[in-house]
Amino acid sequence: MTAEPLPFQHDYNLGDLNRGGAEIALTTTAEERARIARWAEVRAVDSFAATLRLRKHSANSFSLDADLVADIVQDCVVTLEPVKSRIERLVHRQLHLAAPSRHRGDASIPLTAMAGEDDTPEEIDSLHYDLAGPLLEELVLAIDPYPRAPGVEFAAPAEAAGAAEPPQSPFAVLKNLKNRT
Repeated sequence: MTAEPLPFQHDYNLGDLNRGGAEIALTTTAEERARIARWAEVRAVDSFAATLRLRKHSANSFSLDADLVADIVQDCVVTLEPVKSRIERLVHRQLHLAAPSRHRGDASIPLTAMAGEDDTPEEIDSLHYDLAGPLLEELVLAIDPYPRAPGVEFAAPAEAAGAAEPPQSPFAVLKNLKNRT
């Protein structure tokens, strides 16, 4: 994944949600899938779609649940042949609107016992939220970093496999130096 901006966005105004929530079907165009492939550094993204369910729990608390399905093509790390794979992920995010404060004293936030766990809400600064961001994040987390074509095994080069003896450890070399004196 590169540091360039996200390849596509789908902005949604969370302020428009009522207690009943909303369900959104998100699909991508061929041009957006090509940008996703470049961004995620894979050969191709054949499909990328999600069904999102948004819920409003309070004026500043929301949840996002999504079913993400993507078909991607990568290069086999052994043969460089194309490897197709399907990614299916359930995405869940708790969103908390951080209320702007006129009197900001100490900007540090104390960590709770649950800090670092996945259940902590994501702080958002605006009710305008990019629904594509969490989906793209889950996609790159699900991509196999070392894809292999079916039946392909990695074999070490012959010269490395038949090495005479392993090199001595640094401690063995020091011991030999001590024994010389």
